[in-house]
Order: sequence, then C-alpha cells, then structure tokens
Amino acid sequence: MPQDFPDYLDVDYTDGEGEDPEDYPSIEDKIEKAIQVTKTGLEQYDNPAVMWTGGKDSTLTLYFIKEVAERFDLDVPPAIFIDHYQHFDEIHDFVDKWADEWDLEVRYARNEDVGNYVDEHGLEPGDDIEISELSEHNRHHVREILEYEEETFDFLLDTYVGNHLLKTVALNDALKEYDVDGVISGVRWDEQEARADETFFSPRHDPEIYPPHDRIQPILQFEERDVWDAFWNFAVPETVAEYPDEGYVPQSADDLPNGLTNEDIPISPKYFAGFRSLGSEVSTEKADEEPAWLQDLEGTTERAGRAQDKEDLMERLRDLGYM
Repeated sequence: MPQDFPDYLDVDYTDGEGEDPEDYPSIEDKIEKAIQVTKTGLEQYDNPAVMWTGGKDSTLTLYFIKEVAERFDLDVPPAIFIDHYQHFDEIHDFVDKWADEWDLEVRYARNEDVGNYVDEHGLEPGDDIEISELSEHNRHHVREILEYEEETFDFLLDTYVGNHLLKTVALNDALKEYDVDGVISGVRWDEQEARADETFFSPRHDPEIYPPHDRIQPILQFEERDVWDAFWNFAVPETVAEYPDEGYVPQSADDLPNGLTNEDIPISPKYFAGFRSLGSEVSTEKADEEPAWLQDLEGTTERAGRAQDKEDLMERLRDLGYM
C-alpha cells in the first residue's frame, strides 16, 4: 500500500473472501449485509462517491445509501456517472429525473478529449479514431498501458481500447479530480467470473494504475433475482408513496397500481421494455419482450444482450481500474 493512502481507515479487506450468494440465503440476509457494508463505507471514508449508471444494480445501491444515510444521520455522497457518449437517451433522462427527485449531486466523468475528437470529425459509433490526434494522456494509456500498436481504434465501447478510454480513463480521471478515497459500486459476484472473487471492501492502491482508493461493494451477495425482489418488495414501496406497502410485481409498464406510470418508479424504462443489461445504445439489445424481472433469469445469461461478454476482457479492464 502506498504511504499516502489514507491511514485512517479501519476496514476488513477480507470480508466476503471465499463467499458466494449461497452464504446469504434470504433476501433479508442480503439486505442486512448491504446495510452493514454501506454504513461502514459512509462512516469510514472521508470523501466517498457512488458509481451510478442508471442501471438496476447501481440504483439499488443508491437506495441503500439513501436509507442508511437517513437512518444514521450520515451524508449521501455525490454520484459519479460515466458518460461514454453512447448511452440510450432514456438513461440520461432517468438519471436527470431521479437526481432531481432525490436531491443528488451528480458528477459526470467524461473523456472529453475523445468526445471532442468525435464531435469535430462528425463520427458515428464504429468509426475510426486516429490515436496520433489524441492527447498525450490518452496516447500514454493506449501505447504504454494497453500496449496497443494499431494506428486507429473503433469508436465503440465493446473493444479493449474503446472501453478503457471512454470508461476507465474517464473514471480514474474523475477520482483524481475529486480526490475520492472510496467508490461505492453495485457489482455482484454472479455477474461475471471476473467479479466472483471480489470482497466487500476491495483495495485499488497501485498509483501506477489508478488514483489509490477502495471499492465498497454492498450488493456483491445479490443475484439478479434478488435485485428485483429487493426493488419490488422494499425499494419501490419505500420510495414511491403511492406504491402498495406489501409490494406488487407489475406484469408490464401498463400494470402499475394506483395510476402510477413507469416514470414514477425508480427503475429504468428499458427494463420494462425487456432489457436486462444496459450497456450502450449501439451494442445492447433487449433480451425478451417481457419486463426484465419476468424473464428466465436463472436459465439465461444476464449480459447476453450485450456485445461485450468476454471474461478475459473484463478481467483486464478490472485490473486497469474499471468496475
């Protein structure tokens, strides 16, 4: 650990080691652990931030943060939203609405050098970006960190270079700019093999790779089904005043109780439309016509609708500082 990483922390970096979702058999067990990890994170770190993508996992994590902060009189940290320039419009609308509804400070992490190049050249997703025309900072990442030797790369998230520059570099630059010491994120053990060995407090202390910080991961123990159970039985009833306290699982966007619409619910409309994972507008397809929570979650792959679903790629991106 570098000398300058905060010495005021008292967290157990082995918490969760060797565990899996089966070690938390009920939804109440999973929620209790999420509350415990969230409380420790909010109390221990001087300058935490929560990663918010507008997706189900990070929004559920944000719900736990809000609940814990209110219960224990703690501050709700700012949210960091990685704007990779290829989001569904509905994601931006969702984040804007609920940031206002929940009085959240949202900080946007963007690789503006790449974004400006795209704008200046009128590029569309999939078009080539000339590496030589990027900033020294980005060229360093491409040539020295990734050891990528081609002259161009595709303006796409679902490539090694594109994902690293548009997401990882943007995130790490934001962590440095805001001096973040703890990143609260909504990753889960069951999502991918690359995340199966994560712990609830996961160190990222190598200053050669990223600004030293910790990852705080309250919902590692949730499986995809658990996320939806938590939404419909806890998060939505406790967030939306008109929603039944006993919970209600809608069969469609037109099946919400008490005259509510999906705009009243802190769940992205893309999930109502059949998407199970929200990557980018150009590389993510709906998994089915049914809402995400009604699909065969146990018998199919959550990220099957995304072009990027390669474990070796995700492992390399994780090592470089992605989620």
